[in-house]
This record gives sequence, structure tokens and C-alpha cells, in this order.
Amino acid sequence: MLTKIDHIGIAVRSIDASIALYRDAFGLKFLGKEVVEAQGVQVAFFQIGESMIELLEPLNDTGPIARYLAKNGEGVHHIAAGCEDIEAGRARMTENQIRLLSDAPLDGAHGKLISFMHPSDTGRVLFELTQRAHSDED
Repeated sequence: MLTKIDHIGIAVRSIDASIALYRDAFGLKFLGKEVVEAQGVQVAFFQIGESMIELLEPLNDTGPIARYLAKNGEGVHHIAAGCEDIEAGRARMTENQIRLLSDAPLDGAHGKLISFMHPSDTGRVLFELTQRAHSDED
């Protein structure tokens, strides 16, 4: 069902201040920035092999990333796994008593559909399922 580690999400206070670390010091390919209003974040992606690192900066002080930063500080926020069929993935999670954090897949960055699982049900790790919204993309 899961096809790969799509990305690792890292909460940061400032994407612009963090870009130098990932692009210049680590030498990762910078793929650009994007605002995802529906999630209340600005994101920046870096290619690392077939996967990515996603930096997440909150757009305001009330969203989930802002709350995460206030509680935990900067650091790894979630691990996202790519899948071919997000609805089948959601059904499998439900069948295995893993709670989902939304009633339906949400719109994410890069035209993806996303769905988060409750970390209390996944060993305190926030997992995200991702699926390309358009079948003509990788």
C-alpha cells in the first residue's frame, strides 16, 4: 500500500533562515516555496534521493504548526508516506483502529491529497499519507 517515504516535515520558525542550512550546508536541491492556505503554512521543499524534506513555517499564531512550535520548538513534525490510493489507505488505517485527523483527504502542497493519522495510535509519530491528485504526475 505505501510506496515510499514521500517527505519528512520539519517545523521551523523561519523558512528563509532555514534554507541556507538545507541548500548550502547540506547541498540539497531546493525545489521552491509554496503557501498552503488550507493548512496555514508556507512550505519549502528540498530533494534528497527520491524523497524530500519539507520545511513548514506557520502563516499565523493559531494553526497546528504554530502550536507545535510553541510546545516543542523546531524539529521533525511528521513523516509522510506516498500511496497509490489514499482512500484505500485511509480505509486500511480505520480497519486497524488508527484514527484519522480529518473526515476526508485534504489538499496539500504540490497538488497532493493528504491525510494525517493520530499520533497516539502510531507510536507517538505523526504519519501522513500522500497521493498525487493528478495521475499524470510522479
